[in-house]
Amino acid sequence: MIKLNTIAPACGSKKSNKRLGRGIGSGFGKTSGKGHKGQKARAGGYHKINFEGGQMPIQRRLPKMGFKSKTARQYDEVTLSELSKVKAEIIDLQALIKAGIISKSILRVKIILSGKIDVPVNIKGIKLTKGAREAVLQVGGSITE
Repeated sequence: MIKLNTIAPACGSKKSNKRLGRGIGSGFGKTSGKGHKGQKARAGGYHKINFEGGQMPIQRRLPKMGFKSKTARQYDEVTLSELSKVKAEIIDLQALIKAGIISKSILRVKIILSGKIDVPVNIKGIKLTKGAREAVLQVGGSITE
């Protein structure tokens, strides 16, 4: 039967603190394990993390670089010549993804005037530049937004 007065922690689980400056016999007398002189031996004498003795630290020597915009990967441009490759009655975001022109992660598309379009197309829910709009309407296509 276990009694409260017999309960003790496992042997070796409770380590006693290092008692500094308690005489030569303790092993940590005199300099208390800090060695002789120097910045590290002084009270409050230590340096900041990444301190290199006054030399320009590596994080300041190296150039700042790298940035990936989360919003830039959500938008894409499609040319008029790419539109003519889409075999769908109504060209919308899903039709462009199905044709393999844009990836699935794209949320918005803008059609730009680049290349030629010969076939009339029906565009729905996609923005167009001024020139691309005129080119689509000139061929006989329709735009609904």
